[in-house]
Amino acid sequence: MLVADDEALVRAAVRAILVRDPGIEVVAEARDGQEAVDAVREHRPDVALLDIQMPGLDGIAAAERIHRELPGTAVVMLTTFGEDDFIARALRGGADGFLLKADDPRELLTGVHAVAGGGAYLSPKAAARVVAGLRAGGSDAAAVRPLTEPLAEPLAGRLTEREHAVLALVGCGLSNAEIGRRLFLVEGTVEAHVSAILAKLGVRNRVGAAIVAYEAGLVGRGRDGGR
Repeated sequence: MLVADDEALVRAAVRAILVRDPGIEVVAEARDGQEAVDAVREHRPDVALLDIQMPGLDGIAAAERIHRELPGTAVVMLTTFGEDDFIARALRGGADGFLLKADDPRELLTGVHAVAGGGAYLSPKAAARVVAGLRAGGSDAAAVRPLTEPLAEPLAGRLTEREHAVLALVGCGLSNAEIGRRLFLVEGTVEAHVSAILAKLGVRNRVGAAIVAYEAGLVGRGRDGGR
């Protein structure tokens, strides 16, 4: 995978966390968005972890270019609490995951594995920031809504009761394994439910589904397992 951040100490810290996992290999580092795009072209990593604010070409612009030109590389954005306004733009640009620099290091490993496997990942803390933006009804809410259209038909007429419960937990940022433990389902069954949910909602990944869950008011229900 690729790690891109303009601060050398941050890159070193992230690499140190990643290399503890025998299933992850860091093949390149970059100091800005253009270097990140060039490194992805050269190394074709499964995952690119991009800081949002970098000099020159920023992380979001780099993510858009990677998504358009090199779709085989999944993109995870690394954000801070002060960068909420950028999340919606990154969603529209094709980012597959979001992590906060304040997250537990285990979230980094979980997120990388999730997107490397073809999924999407929104850490619980990042999910909370998205929820706050949507509830505030600001520009973020308007910007992400195209990912979740159409929403005119009530979810009750589109999802089963079990799918509602699964969607709520996706909105809370839980992985398939965590959802399975919460709902007493095997992971393969959860995966099947998630696939059905994406198809029924017309969204391309778990991040889009999570936004639907927030807008539908399911997130609070997800915290108690959909009961």
